[in-house]
Amino acid sequence: GEGADEGDTESVETLVSVSVTDDEDEVRAAAIEGLDQIGPDAVEQLLVKITGSKIQEGADWATAKKFANALSSEVPELRMAAASALGKLGETSAVPALVDALTDENPNVRIRACAALAQLDHPKAVPALIERLSDPDGEVRMEAAVALASIGTDQALAALLDMLDDNNTAIRRIAASSLGEAGSVSAVQPLADALADPSSAVRSAAVFSIIELLSNAPTRQSHQIRDTVVSELQNSDSATVQPLIEILDESTQTRQQRNAAWFLGRVVDEPTDKTIEVLVDALESDDNSTAQFAATSLSEIGGEAVEDELLEFVSNENNDEEARAKAVYVLGQVGGQRSADKIQQLTEDDSKQVRKRAFAAVSKFRGRQ
Repeated sequence: GEGADEGDTESVETLVSVSVTDDEDEVRAAAIEGLDQIGPDAVEQLLVKITGSKIQEGADWATAKKFANALSSEVPELRMAAASALGKLGETSAVPALVDALTDENPNVRIRACAALAQLDHPKAVPALIERLSDPDGEVRMEAAVALASIGTDQALAALLDMLDDNNTAIRRIAASSLGEAGSVSAVQPLADALADPSSAVRSAAVFSIIELLSNAPTRQSHQIRDTVVSELQNSDSATVQPLIEILDESTQTRQQRNAAWFLGRVVDEPTDKTIEVLVDALESDDNSTAQFAATSLSEIGGEAVEDELLEFVSNENNDEEARAKAVYVLGQVGGQRSADKIQQLTEDDSKQVRKRAFAAVSKFRGRQ
């Protein structure tokens, strides 16, 4: 299922055969999962095998109807696969059938139905998804919350925001995590309030969601929101700082990295080695704004640990010259005599950009004396 595609006829036919003939329930289930991973066309072939009728060429609604009928199959894995396929097809006529599947006796089917409704993004599913927020299965609750955030109507967001005040920590964490999927920055202030939650898990989830929302917000709104968030983050602990480090270190989304780099310099009082490391690494970011924010944040943090890391960085001529130039700039802001001596040497560096920054930094040091 992970290695094949819908054009791989032999693999699809083999999985279809195993899905209906193998003696072991777990093997049949795995085969159906494999077909689901390959795609809707592969699942269609399974439906043909089970129902004995060919799926006619035609509009998506006709195909969707076949999958919708499969939601009543006695085989839970087939119901799971059908729910996933309906989400991928994007045919909104399947919404009623998927809403019915939200009460399936099998939690895995309910999970797939929630995920499919998130893909279909139809407001008619909101009331039924809200009911799943009290599902006995935690993963169902999470998928329902994510679906509501994705749909993003006033009714959907109101339900999620109410969850931030729940007595159950797990419920609050689900709400904080899922609100990052919301299409509106109106969720930012409640998430900022959640940064004071007694649970570190909730606070961490709120940071991730805030960064995600800010990264999708219009620039003007983003600037306005940052000030509010900074005031909440300044008295925070490692549970709220660590997500910022992870985003800057691991995210592939440029705007998320920019925001994380910007926040770190304004909320960290006593940086860890990892905090300094990711900011210095970000000086070499392909995105100039991220690199510039990282330089600014290093200047804001300052201290001997920052100076040590930057002195080592500028001494390595293999590092990107623009990044080294930014590091020289920061050393000019935060460095002591060691930095002054090193920067004097860098006025003869092979890189024109580094030399230019070094001369400017030397002037700053002289101005302090």
